[in-house]
Amino acid sequence: MTKQTIDSLSVVGKRVLMRVDFNVPLGKSHEIEDDTRITESLPSIRKILDDGGRLILMSHLGRPKGKPNPEFSLKPVATRLAELLGKPVEFAGDCIGAEATAMAHDLKNGEVLLLENLRFHAEEEANDAGFAEKLAALGDIFVNDAFGTAHRAHASTEGVTHFIRPAVAGYLIEKELKYLGTAMTTPKRPFVAILGGSKISGKIDVLESLIDKVDVILIGGAMIFTFFKSQGLHTGKSLVEDDKVEVAAAVLKKAKEKNVRLLLPVDLVIAEKMDADAASKTVDADAITGDWMGLDIGEKTIALFSREVAAAQTVVWNGPMGVFEIEKFAKGTMEIAKSLAEATKRGATTIIGGGDSASAISKAGLEKEVTHVSTGGGASLEFLEGKVLPGIAALTDNA
Repeated sequence: MTKQTIDSLSVVGKRVLMRVDFNVPLGKSHEIEDDTRITESLPSIRKILDDGGRLILMSHLGRPKGKPNPEFSLKPVATRLAELLGKPVEFAGDCIGAEATAMAHDLKNGEVLLLENLRFHAEEEANDAGFAEKLAALGDIFVNDAFGTAHRAHASTEGVTHFIRPAVAGYLIEKELKYLGTAMTTPKRPFVAILGGSKISGKIDVLESLIDKVDVILIGGAMIFTFFKSQGLHTGKSLVEDDKVEVAAAVLKKAKEKNVRLLLPVDLVIAEKMDADAASKTVDADAITGDWMGLDIGEKTIALFSREVAAAQTVVWNGPMGVFEIEKFAKGTMEIAKSLAEATKRGATTIIGGGDSASAISKAGLEKEVTHVSTGGGASLEFLEGKVLPGIAALTDNA
């Protein structure tokens, strides 16, 4: 950890401006459907409040397109946070301006204020310096604990750090960097990466990065069909990125040159269409017929991939094995989730890279049975790609 954290701060009597990720899913009646992102921020929040800090929280929610929209108000989040903390949470009707400034300055030690949605201002995503300066003026210290937005150079993540120091990491970001960082720099071996999802185009950079670091790569999801086409296999109506066939071939070649075992499925569940009621069957990978499409990995592949996971000491998983949203095509993804839970019990470090993989491990009810589930889909992917995350880079370095 090369960045300062909240453990290096004395916050008593100080206004602490903290960027959190309260981008929670809301129902039609504006009720919170999943409060995971709120609960993940509680350790940092409680640390500041217990130490006598005066806490000002800021977050985005949804995509209000740079203007106020009641549908994306953070008011329900303030209510839920108050319930979780067992204490009042003040709420400002805007994130800048006279009201927010007055409420921030009126806070007493151990009190907390939540600002309205940052993205009600277009200047937030534009990383506008004037807007960032107004946000910074609300606090004496800045804490970033929103890993899910760390890959974006926005006013509340990167811009604000030019006007307020120190700028430090909260516990959630510290935990993310600990697990993802260790996996990418000093992993226990064998190191296995599992990649899935629909398109190879979204995973090219992470594939290129991981080939230099891992021992085994297991590939599932619809992206396999671009690899299959590069090998001359029939893919039926399966999703193929024709403009990435040569890229897939190059990835296979590079893996072989680096002595990394890159394993593709040996059998698949195929169906006539992507529908729960569609006719389906399991065939070998080289036996997709006619207009059928591949929608999950088959039993032989589940066994093959599970054996690799069982032998691993470090596993990173990003992307489902099939269309897991439809029960009929979810078995591959669910079984891989179970294999990671089993590997964790045996002492392996297992890291779920956010996004659909986090949804899948949650659907399997195994999120507590793995080492770490990342809260940032895009951020974790860019970290695995070896990219610099602006929201992290901007924080104050350790002396």
